[in-house]
Amino acid sequence: MRDAGRIAAAIEVLDMVLNRHQPVKEAVRDWGKANRYAGSGDRAWISGLVLDSLRRKASVSHLMGDDAPRALALGTLAHEWETGPDAVAAIFEGDEHAPEPLTDAERAGMTSALTEDAPLHARAEIPDWLAASFERGFGADAAAEGAAMASRAPVDLRINTLKSDPEKALAAVRAKLNADPSALVTTAIRIAAADPRAKAPPADAIPAYGKGWVEVQDLGSQIAALAAAPSQGLQVLDFCAGAGGKTLALSALMNNTGQLYAWDYDWRRLRAIWPRLERAGVRNVQVRTGKEAEALGDLAGKMDVVFIDAPCTGSGTWRRRPDTKWRLKDKALATRITQQDEVLAKAAKYVKPGGRMVYVTCSVLPEENGDRVSAFLAANAGFRAVPVMDALNASAQLTEDGALLLAACEGEHGALQLTPARTGTDGFYVCVMERAA
Repeated sequence: MRDAGRIAAAIEVLDMVLNRHQPVKEAVRDWGKANRYAGSGDRAWISGLVLDSLRRKASVSHLMGDDAPRALALGTLAHEWETGPDAVAAIFEGDEHAPEPLTDAERAGMTSALTEDAPLHARAEIPDWLAASFERGFGADAAAEGAAMASRAPVDLRINTLKSDPEKALAAVRAKLNADPSALVTTAIRIAAADPRAKAPPADAIPAYGKGWVEVQDLGSQIAALAAAPSQGLQVLDFCAGAGGKTLALSALMNNTGQLYAWDYDWRRLRAIWPRLERAGVRNVQVRTGKEAEALGDLAGKMDVVFIDAPCTGSGTWRRRPDTKWRLKDKALATRITQQDEVLAKAAKYVKPGGRMVYVTCSVLPEENGDRVSAFLAANAGFRAVPVMDALNASAQLTEDGALLLAACEGEHGALQLTPARTGTDGFYVCVMERAA
C-alpha cells in the first residue's frame, strides 16, 4: 500500500474506535480481514498512526479545532510524525485511494502550535473531566506528567531467576533484539519503543522467552512485586492474581520456597496462569479457584504477605492502551473506587499479626490510590503504613540510580507513585501496610 491509502485506512480505523467504540486491536484486525491486500507492514503502519492519534487526541483536536477521525490523523501526521501539510498534500496528489484534499482550515491546524495558555487537558493529553484530578495529584507538573503518559512505551522483560541470571538472559535477548539492562532494577531488561511506522518484533517469540528465562512485564509492575519483600519460606496470598504476571515475580523472589496462593474473584482470568507457571519452573504456587469463602477460608489470619493488584481504571497504562483513556467515564471511576474499598477490606482479614498488605494499582489518580489507603487506615486502627523504600532497599535488586530515583517518588503513607515522567515506567501506585503484632 502507498501512504495515501494507509492514511485513509487509519482514518477508517479511528472511526471504528471512536464512533463505534471498538478496541484498537479489534478494529485493526477487522479492517485487515476486510482488506486482505494489506500486508503486515501496512497494518503495523496504520496501527501506529491510529495509536499515536489516540495518544495525542486532546492536543491535536485542540490545534485542529476538530476531534473527528480525519482531523486527528492529519494533525498527528503533522505534529507527531513531522509530516506537514505540503508533504501530506504531495502524498495525496494523484492517488485514487487518498482521502479528500486538505482544506485551508486543516492546513492551519497542521501548522499551529500548542501554547502555554492552552487548557490543561490539551497540554496533558487527558479527558477534560480529569484535569482537576491531575492537578491534585501532580500540581504544577500535571501537564508534563500527562504528556509523558502519551508517549510510546518500551517493552520491559523480567529476568526469571529461577531459570537464568542477568548476564545469561541479557545475552540471549540481545541475540535477537536490541535490548539493554534496566537502569533501575538489576533483574530487568529494556527494549526501546519501536518506530510507530514499523512492525515491532514480538518479545514473546524469542527463544529466551520460550525457555522461561524472561517474562514480559513492565518495570513498574516488577517494582511493585519487589515492594512485597516476599523472602524465602513465607506464606503469601496474591489476592487478585489475574493472569499471574506478579505471581510469577513473587515466586521468583521467594526462590520457589514457602507457599504462594493465587486467587482471583474472576476465575476466568486465572486460565492463563497454568502454562506460565510451567514455563517459568514455578513449584510453590497453589492456584485456588471458586468463591472467596470456599477457596480462601482456611487462610484467614495466616498470611505473612497479602498482595493486592487492585481493580482500577488502568490510567497508568495509557501509553500502551490509549483508546481506554477516552472511554473512561466518571461513573466507571466511582465503580472502581467502591471495588477498591471492598478488596482492601476483604484482603485485610488474611494478614496475620505482624504481617503486611501491599496495595497496588496501575493508576495515577489520587482517588484510587492515596485516598483509598487513607480511608482504609481510618477504618482499621490495627494497620499502619510503612515506607515502601524499606522493602525495595532490602530486596538488593535496585541499582544505585534506581534507589535514588525511587526514593524521590515517595509520598504520603510512604507510598510510591511511579509514572512515565518520573521513572520511565507505566503509572503504578504501591503502598505497604503492616498489621499490628
